[in-house]
Amino acid sequence: MLRTHNCGELRINDVGKKVTLAGWVDKMRDLGGIRFLILRDRYGYTQVVPGDDEKVVEALRKLKPEYVIQVSGTVRKRPDEAVRTDIPTGQVEVVADEIEILSEAQTPPIYTDRDNDTSEELRLKYRYLDLRKPRMQHNIIMRHRIVQTIREYLNKNGFLEIETPMLMKSTPEGARDFIVPSRLRPGKFYALPQSPQLLKQILMIAGFDRYYQIARCFRDEDLRADRQPEFSQIDIEMSFVERNDVIEMAEGLVKYVLEKVFNRKLGKQFRRLTYKEAMEKYGTDKPLTHFGMELQELEELFYDTPVNFIKTVLEKGGTIKGFVVPRDMSSFTRKRIDSYTKMVQELGLGGLIWVKNIDEPKSSIDRISPGISSKIVEHMKIPKGGGALIAAGEREVLNEALGILRVKVAQDMGMIDADELDLLWIIDFPMFEWDDEENRLVARHHPFTMPHPEDMKAYPDDPLKIRSLAYDLVMNGNEIAGGSIRIHSTELQRWVFEKIGITENEANEKFGFLLEAMRYGVPPHGGIAFGLDRFVMILLKEKSIREVMAFPKTTTGADLMMGAPSNVPDEILKELKIRVMENTREV
Repeated sequence: MLRTHNCGELRINDVGKKVTLAGWVDKMRDLGGIRFLILRDRYGYTQVVPGDDEKVVEALRKLKPEYVIQVSGTVRKRPDEAVRTDIPTGQVEVVADEIEILSEAQTPPIYTDRDNDTSEELRLKYRYLDLRKPRMQHNIIMRHRIVQTIREYLNKNGFLEIETPMLMKSTPEGARDFIVPSRLRPGKFYALPQSPQLLKQILMIAGFDRYYQIARCFRDEDLRADRQPEFSQIDIEMSFVERNDVIEMAEGLVKYVLEKVFNRKLGKQFRRLTYKEAMEKYGTDKPLTHFGMELQELEELFYDTPVNFIKTVLEKGGTIKGFVVPRDMSSFTRKRIDSYTKMVQELGLGGLIWVKNIDEPKSSIDRISPGISSKIVEHMKIPKGGGALIAAGEREVLNEALGILRVKVAQDMGMIDADELDLLWIIDFPMFEWDDEENRLVARHHPFTMPHPEDMKAYPDDPLKIRSLAYDLVMNGNEIAGGSIRIHSTELQRWVFEKIGITENEANEKFGFLLEAMRYGVPPHGGIAFGLDRFVMILLKEKSIREVMAFPKTTTGADLMMGAPSNVPDEILKELKIRVMENTREV
C-alpha cells in the first residue's frame, strides 16, 4: 500500500508513530519562512510540516495545490496555539522525513477547497474537480450510506434484490422513451426502461413475493432541478398485500434511514390525506403542511355580497376561499400585496382580497361591503396582528393558485423550517382524468393501478368518480415515492385499457407478454418506487438533485464533461441501417 493511514485517521494517541500518507495538497502555508502543507483525501485533512532534512524542505518548495504526493514521517502533537478543534486530526501533525510527488497538477479552473459562485456549466465540465469539494464529497458519501441502509432494511424484511434488463420493449409509461437501435435486427429498436413496472409485476407472477432494486430509469422529458433524463429509484413490489401493508413497509423504510443515518427518531405514523382533502386544504397533491395556513371555504360569508366580481364568480358556479396569515400582517405593504395579486392573476384568478386584524379588522373591500372584515376575522379565527388573503374563482384554478401563494407567503415570512420533516401520505387519487388535448380518459397514475372496489360498484358508468388504490409519499412538499395496488385480473385489466382507449389489438401489441402471464395465476400485489435522488436531495437539504449525483446532465440533457450527446461516425450508422437527415439531425 502507498499509505499506512488516511488523512482523517491520526489522533493524539498516534503520537510517535512512523506513518505514510498519500493524497492531494489542499493548501500550502508559509509562516515566517516556514512552509508546511495540508494534505487531503476523502477521509479528512492532516497537517504536514518539514523536519530538518533539507531535501524535504526543498521538496515542499516544489509543491502546488492539487499535486498528488506521498508523505512519510512521524506523528507529533501540535503546539497548543496551533491546535484546531474544527477537524478530528487537529491535535496532531506529521513531521515529514520524505515527500514524493506522485502526480503534478495544473492550476485548476475551479476551486476545489470551497463552494463559490462558479457557474454550473463550469462545475459540470470539470466535474472531477467539483467532486473534490468537501460538500460534494459529503453528499456522495451520504448517498452511499443512505443506499446501504435502504438495502439493509429491505434485506432484513425478506426482500430479494433482483436486476431487470436495461434493453427492453418500448411501452407507454407517460413520457418519451430513449430508443436503442438493434444492429442484429435492422429496423427494430429497444427502449431504455422508464421504470421496471411491468417486469416487477412479472416477478410477482413468477412467485418472488418480495422484490427490490436500486433501478436506473430513463425518461426523455423536459428537465428541471429535481428531474434528470437518467435517474435512480428504489423499486419495490410485494405479493399478497393490501394498501396498508405497502404503506407501512415504506414508512418503516423512511424511519429506518432517518434513525440509522441521521439519528432522528420518528415514532408516530405519518399523516394520511385523501387527494380531495389535499387539494381543498393546500391546493396541491404535494403539500407542505408544517406551517399551517390551510385554505378555508368562505362562500357562506358572501351569499348576499354587493361585491360584483365575487357575485359573478359565485353565479358561474365558482367559490371563494382564503388562508390566514398568522402574524406580521402589518408588514404587508401595498407593493407586497400588489406582487401577490399579480402572481395569482398570472395563475388564472381575477385578484386578491386582503384582511388585516391589527388595531381593528380592516379589508380591501370595506368600502363596498361594510362590516365584512369583522365577519371574516371571526369566521377564519384570525389572531391579533394577523390577517388573511382571499380570492374567488373556479374551484380547481382557485385551489391551485392559492396553494402556490400560501407557500410563497410562508417563504417570504420565514415560516418554512429547513430542519422540519413534513411527511404525509396522499391516498385515494382519481383513477382516471380527462385529457382535453387527446379528448379521452387517461390513467392518473398508470393503467395497471387497481380501481377502488367500492367505487367500481357505485359508479360503473361514471369512471371519473372512481378512485384508485394509489398512494404517494410526500416529504417537505416533494413527492418522494409513489405506488399502488396492481390489477391482478385479466378481465379488469382489459376493462381499464378499454376506458383509456387502448384497443385489444393495441393492448396485445404493447403489453401482450404481461396479459399472457396473467393467464397463469396472479397473486394480489402492489408496490412503490422512491425517487432516490430526490429523497437524498431533501435529506441533505440541497435544492437540486444534481448536487447529490456524481455525473448529472445539464438542464438541456448534455454531459459537458464527456461531450454527450455527440455525433456517431457514418460507418456505425450504416451498420445500424440508420440515415441522419441533413440540417435537422432527424433520424
